[in-house]
Amino acid sequence: MPEGPAPAPVIQRLRVRYAKRGRLRFTSHRDISRAVERAVRRAGIPVAFSAGFTPHPKISYAGAAATGVASEAEYLEIGLIETRDPARVRADLDAALPPGLDIVDVVPVGAGRAADAQAKPGAFADRLQASEWRIRLDGVSHDDAAAAVAAFLDARDIEVERLTKKGRRRFDVRAAVLTLEAPAPGADRRAAEAADAPCAILRMVVRHSTPAVRPDDILTGLRQVADLAPPSPPLVTRLAQGPLDAATGGLADPLDPDREIGLPSGDDAETARGPVRSQPGEPASADAVSA
Repeated sequence: MPEGPAPAPVIQRLRVRYAKRGRLRFTSHRDISRAVERAVRRAGIPVAFSAGFTPHPKISYAGAAATGVASEAEYLEIGLIETRDPARVRADLDAALPPGLDIVDVVPVGAGRAADAQAKPGAFADRLQASEWRIRLDGVSHDDAAAAVAAFLDARDIEVERLTKKGRRRFDVRAAVLTLEAPAPGADRRAAEAADAPCAILRMVVRHSTPAVRPDDILTGLRQVADLAPPSPPLVTRLAQGPLDAATGGLADPLDPDREIGLPSGDDAETARGPVRSQPGEPASADAVSA
């Protein structure tokens, strides 16, 4: 056992939604975690540390997007040894991070019996049941994209093959796709205007499953059923992830249960706490930055 005093206990837990935009979509998850740890130190946030010979800050991540994918809905949880105002943590952490890694919201995990249940390992990750994606296909016409979407939705199952940590696996991607559409030209105007040439936009809601069905798997399925092959790499953005809303069929905010029992934070407290670094007005602009 290492000698010395035990680390300070966690007094407050904060759940953070952050965005990965522009060129930062090419940053690996390991580099993002290092950037967050450095930003926490620069911002003077009193993060808790684990015990042992190699203490590490108590920061955990849930549902991280793959390298090369932009996202408006990434989540992490941070344990603090002192209570801090979530709005101030949001502002300070956002200012300490590089442009392209932007803090969208910070919500405290509330006190009481409900929070005890939420604090169990994996509890927050269990809320992330599905993701909403937008894919920009440069050089593909809307008609071709719409025809491919129709063929995909008409299929009962679509098996694709991918190399995983356990070797090559074949799995069905059709069952995981809850919705898939090719919006008419102009419906996603900001995303289309970001392209240098005509392009098609796909939007989809995909259930989280094992193995995970990724946007590139769905593009492989579209190529199989309709020979849809974009001439250039697609630009993928995760717009949201969270629990499925049975009433609407869409996604709910995974931070809402914490918000109901926590203190005002993020946008609700911004006017009282001062401005934070400006955010792009529309997530579509995230993909407009070229490699």
